[in-house]
Amino acid sequence: MTDRTIAYQGEPGANSHIICAQAYPGWTYLACPTFEDAFAAVNEGQAALAMIPIENSIAGRVADIHHLIPISRLHIVAEHFLPIHFQLMVLPGAPLEGIRTVHSHIHALGQCRRIIRRLGVKPVVAGDTAGAAREVADLRDPTRAALAPAMAAEVYGLDILERDVEDEAHNTTRFVVFSPEPVLPEPGGEPTVTSFIFRVRNIPAALYKALGGFATNGVNMSKLESYMVEGQFTATQFYAEVDGHPEDDGLRRALDELRYFSREVRILGTYPAHPFREATRQAAE
Repeated sequence: MTDRTIAYQGEPGANSHIICAQAYPGWTYLACPTFEDAFAAVNEGQAALAMIPIENSIAGRVADIHHLIPISRLHIVAEHFLPIHFQLMVLPGAPLEGIRTVHSHIHALGQCRRIIRRLGVKPVVAGDTAGAAREVADLRDPTRAALAPAMAAEVYGLDILERDVEDEAHNTTRFVVFSPEPVLPEPGGEPTVTSFIFRVRNIPAALYKALGGFATNGVNMSKLESYMVEGQFTATQFYAEVDGHPEDDGLRRALDELRYFSREVRILGTYPAHPFREATRQAAE
């Protein structure tokens, strides 16, 4: 295994590349075409870790991730938050008034509607933001622009005409880091988050009963999402996140109660709560 290589989905200059460089400076960053490829890089020993986006404050959860996490058989060991900024970039010397189309990931286009409308240009969907910047550089067409992170302009030699053009200032993506082995923080220390998946038993009010233990034991559940599995409308799996360590008395009792009413419970990881969580909580108060 390469001890200081971290895999991510996207092309060089993508937001996932940026957060890898911020969180793991000096490492080798392995660009992967798909999320599956990033997970496979870890399972096959090409990378020690994988940095995967799981949700965005505007767009919501990242499509397909919750289906891929359980089958990856990897463990969540950390979380990171990245404020998202988009730059309008073009070929060197291309004028703003000459732009006819702007290219980017569909989420980026949706998060930069104001500048697209102001310029009166046609939005064109690309596979990802950094890939859109690379295409603009490769095609050498001065009428094309890209909406991408600033790193992409450096990587592909483009000029930034307008900076931080996103519609919402609070646009933030949360990433989680996957490892082949769990790395458990010590209980009773710094604030922690525990992520897990479960399927409830097929009995009346099973979900209500399964979750009751978290309320009665004073455990804060910060996330609960459901999604279908195995192509069946009746087979529902839940992804949840709670504050605390499984060895904390309250969370241990809550998980025992969850297991009683569930067909399956699997802990995906317990990891330090990023300081961004507390900062966000204080700002909301």
